[in-house]
Amino acid sequence: MATVEKHWERFFRWGPYGLLALGAVLTFSTRDELMTPAEQRAAVPIAVTALVLQLLWSTHRIPGHTYYPVRTVASFVLSWLNPFFAVYAVLGYFDARWLLPRRWAVAGAVVTAVTMAGSQAGGLPPKGLLGWAVFGGLLLLNSVLVLLFSDLSDRDARKSEVQKATIDELERTNARLEQALQENAGLQAQLLVQAREAGVNDERRRLAAEIHDTIAQGLAGIITQLQAAADTADPATSRGHVERAAALARESLKEARRSVQDLAPSPLEHATLPEALKKIVNAHPVARLTVTGTVEPLHGEIEATLLRIAQEALANAVRHAGAGRIGVTLSYMDDEVTLDVRDDGRGFSRPTRGFGLNGMRERAERVLGTLEIESEPGQGTAVSARVPLIRHG
Repeated sequence: MATVEKHWERFFRWGPYGLLALGAVLTFSTRDELMTPAEQRAAVPIAVTALVLQLLWSTHRIPGHTYYPVRTVASFVLSWLNPFFAVYAVLGYFDARWLLPRRWAVAGAVVTAVTMAGSQAGGLPPKGLLGWAVFGGLLLLNSVLVLLFSDLSDRDARKSEVQKATIDELERTNARLEQALQENAGLQAQLLVQAREAGVNDERRRLAAEIHDTIAQGLAGIITQLQAAADTADPATSRGHVERAAALARESLKEARRSVQDLAPSPLEHATLPEALKKIVNAHPVARLTVTGTVEPLHGEIEATLLRIAQEALANAVRHAGAGRIGVTLSYMDDEVTLDVRDDGRGFSRPTRGFGLNGMRERAERVLGTLEIESEPGQGTAVSARVPLIRHG
């Protein structure tokens, strides 16, 4: 579309010079056959005036609503003197809509039709009744063509306006959509930051609860057993209390090492999510890992969430459910990632506080995901986490 408009602009700029020159050459070639000496002398200053008019128009010295009628009069007079000058007058068909107000454009084209009909009839004024009849028919034909092409031009203009309005609306819609996407990206980043902060606080609460529920209680039990051993005079009874205290100490040490391991640098720092999951799963002989879909690097918070959920679900299956088989499946899909952990353990009817199921659900929700748990006594447990696929970076 831009190329067509550029061609038209070039034609309106240089075409009048070419048509005026062509009309002058044809007029000069036919001057003796079609013109009297007086008409030849009169044509020269008018042609020069037309040339000066074109120069003024090309240099933007006169407005279009002045240039068009003056040129139309000049071309009419030149065509009256020699019909071949109508090749210059034909410009009035092309630029009436460009140079005149909308209500005058058709009138300007009809005036041009008078000049063209006179030239086609053999020159103005027509000679005899037959000449006027031919001139009238040609004028009618030219006027009808002017009106027809004017209507087609109006329709094309309206269609162009509709297309332009549609394109403008699409551009505004695209701009709003781009702005919404940018806002969503900002909100998403803010949510992930909040999720990271909330995750740190949750880890602190979890660690505090574990110290209270395991290590602190174990130390209290050790103190109780040692105090009982000190208070009894029977060596066998005292030895029994000491052995129980040692067993509690070993169990507490085991729990302390596990807690410290959970606080160690994340496996994701030097491995992909499937690689980190594989290391965790391989630590449990009864567990197996399956990865489906195209593996993609995910946002760090998304990968950390899935890894922690897998750790918690595996720990529950081993420590509490007594599972003999555990299946872990990581699935990459178009717009989400799912993690499924299924075991054949004891199952449960209602989750207990120690299972940490609420913590897993909260982790998933903080990254706009969901977590579903299905379990029945004696039928095992299925944990399914679904989170959005947010790529790294």
